[in-house]
Amino acid sequence: MSYAKALAVGLVGLAGHVVEVEADLAAGLPGLTLTGLPDAALSEARDRVRAALVNSGEEWPNRRITVNLLPAALPKHGSVFDVAIAICVLAGSGMLPLAPLGGVVLLGELGLDGTVRPVRGVLPCVLAAARAGITRAVVPVANAREAALVPGVHVRATDSLRRLIDFVRGSGPLLDVPATPVPDPNDKPDLADVVGQDLGRRGLEIAAAGGHHLSLVGPPGAGKTMLARRLPSILPPLSDAAALEVTAVHSIAGALPVGTPMIRHPPFQAPHHTSSVQSLVGGGAGLARPGAISLAHLGVLFLDEAPEFGTRALETLRQPLECGEVVLSRSRGSTRYPARIQLVLAANPCPCAKPAGDAACECSPLARRRYLGRLSGPLLDRMDLQVELTAVTAAHLMQDARGGEPSAVVAERVAKARMAAAARWAAHGWATNAEVPGPVLRSRPWRLPRPSTVELGRWVDRGALSARGFDRVLRISWTVADLDGRPGPDRGDVAEALGMRMGRTG
Repeated sequence: MSYAKALAVGLVGLAGHVVEVEADLAAGLPGLTLTGLPDAALSEARDRVRAALVNSGEEWPNRRITVNLLPAALPKHGSVFDVAIAICVLAGSGMLPLAPLGGVVLLGELGLDGTVRPVRGVLPCVLAAARAGITRAVVPVANAREAALVPGVHVRATDSLRRLIDFVRGSGPLLDVPATPVPDPNDKPDLADVVGQDLGRRGLEIAAAGGHHLSLVGPPGAGKTMLARRLPSILPPLSDAAALEVTAVHSIAGALPVGTPMIRHPPFQAPHHTSSVQSLVGGGAGLARPGAISLAHLGVLFLDEAPEFGTRALETLRQPLECGEVVLSRSRGSTRYPARIQLVLAANPCPCAKPAGDAACECSPLARRRYLGRLSGPLLDRMDLQVELTAVTAAHLMQDARGGEPSAVVAERVAKARMAAAARWAAHGWATNAEVPGPVLRSRPWRLPRPSTVELGRWVDRGALSARGFDRVLRISWTVADLDGRPGPDRGDVAEALGMRMGRTG
């Protein structure tokens, strides 16, 4: 037999496509030719596969070998096809029966010594195979746990090409999926660690309950970073569908935590202020990979020292905040990655950043305006809650180190508020108040009575609040009412929402 075919999966962004790997061995000058739009990493597979086969004790066929990847018009990238190519070459030479691998997806990169190494994106690959009706897959042992998350697919693992060849010949077994370690629930930051800052804690709770973006401005040591890093601890866990989606993005980026096949809690990303545009929104040669904003999908993106970020990097966040996805266009095509995030910004009020706050500030009014002016008006207008924090007092520091409400208590209130919002908007397909379009909140039956919004209208007429800001205050008002267990906002809820939006403490 001079022809053989096996199955693999190629990825374009998050979209997986089943790829038929076929090999033809013919008389002629010995060599291996790859066709089907392979990238540089895939083109180098000819050398990896040859060395892996020889070092696994197999004989390399000295014939003219053509390996084709179908569909030919789909760009192929990465080393995920190595195992399938090696099996096809052996089967095409007549040294290996392919019957045991009929209808099986083969994924994995080969080392020169024949080891099968892990690859990125195994979860979306197996998901694509399942959607195509394929029910069996062989993956690297290091990727087995995430592959096994896909229901309806029987996953087996291998650590070497030798083991897979022995299995096909009936002289050895494959590996079972390793057991998943149990995570420690007590290794996460707790809101009880935050000293004082009642206003900041309230803003954090409202942000969590409604899915709102949050801006924190205050002197060093006021607790901005502590609050932001504890936001995931009060967010509800991800649903099964959401967890698969988030895990798939992290799998493509090669950022899955060690020993954690599925991400069950909202992710938290905190890139350094020197981060480039590409590291935030995604980039790379050929087909771009996800950046920090996509890795924070359905979680929190925290920009500490936000004014220190580059202007271009900050402005690139505006479009994803509105549409919930990133579209990256490159020479080899466009890639879409999800980016429905909660954005949290933290900033000092001025360049000198004295711990005592405004009382000890040495900056001129112009310097203060220029510093915070690095955060553009359009970006700040998209921040629902804009909270100003004050310096922590000695009285707060002398209290019990964990005297505040723990995250578990706050998370219960947040969960109840989210359930109320989800029930209210279920018919429209929205899960949080932050997703509700402004025209819906301004129309019957959700339009608030005029006495409740009269002060809000004055801020708009004075030019201190935009139309977008008006709608965001309405959304916050509904979240405040949900936290208090009431069916709708009253005048006090709107006043609190307006104060949170405008950065007023009183």
